[in-house]
Amino acid sequence: MDWKIILDLVVSVLLVATIGYAVMLNQRLTALRKNRDDLAKIIVSFNEATVRAETAIPKLRKAAEDAGQSLQDRVEKAQSLRDDLAFMIERADTMANRLENAVRSARTEVRTGPATATSAPAKESGRMAPPPERAPGASPRAATMAAAAAADMDVDERSEAERELLRALQSMR
Repeated sequence: MDWKIILDLVVSVLLVATIGYAVMLNQRLTALRKNRDDLAKIIVSFNEATVRAETAIPKLRKAAEDAGQSLQDRVEKAQSLRDDLAFMIERADTMANRLENAVRSARTEVRTGPATATSAPAKESGRMAPPPERAPGASPRAATMAAAAAADMDVDERSEAERELLRALQSMR
């Protein structure tokens, strides 16, 4: 065969391959352009989200500061209430000890004999004389009994704290 024909055939085959490759390359470029448009839309939405986040940061800081201040106020109020409750518990314990000692002294008086003249005016007034300090190891049962003894007092003559203490002791029964 003639060399020219073989050479033309080889060039024709290479041209067909080049055309096929160009078609494939065109399809990929079209897909890239389409993806580029999608990528541009994603970038725009990302920029918008970034701007919204930047504007929300000061609001979040303000909300965090407000919540922190509110929490601090509540903690301070709770500590104040804790201190008040500790004081009230201490006072209630002192009053319970007095009541318990009053019952103990009343029992002793009943066992030893009739009531003395010094305890009669105290009973008439509805109040017991301040008892001696609480004995170590005294039971809460004695405090309940003291509350029962104190229940004999006139309700109008009791202070509010005494009435609350009696209610608390009676609820413990």
